[in-house]
Amino acid sequence: MLRMIFLGLVVMLAAIVVGVAVVVGNTGEAQMAMFGDGVPGVTEQWHVFMAGAVVTIVLMSGLMIAALGFRRAMNVRRELRDLRDEHEESLQTLEMERRRLQQALAQTRRRGGMGDQPSVPAQRVAPN
Repeated sequence: MLRMIFLGLVVMLAAIVVGVAVVVGNTGEAQMAMFGDGVPGVTEQWHVFMAGAVVTIVLMSGLMIAALGFRRAMNVRRELRDLRDEHEESLQTLEMERRRLQQALAQTRRRGGMGDQPSVPAQRVAPN
């Protein structure tokens, strides 16, 4: 991971050096058109380069936002699926426990141990 960080910093430094070289080396006049109209304020070649750099930054920002949104949506879907599966397992476990308890109750009633009497004796309330 440290190598990736170092490689990223080297690539960023190289991009900055190339950008500075383009800006310093291109001082001639230039015009830029957008949608058929001239762009005001763009009079030199390095202005065109900087406009391209700004458009690139905006594009990359949009791609990052979309990627983060996609990743978040996938994480939410995965979490919901896991919760749904966990819920199903809980329901199945509860259903099996209910059946086991019904069978135990039926066996106890067949042996005549419980009848219609409550399983917990009634508690007496002390007078005031």
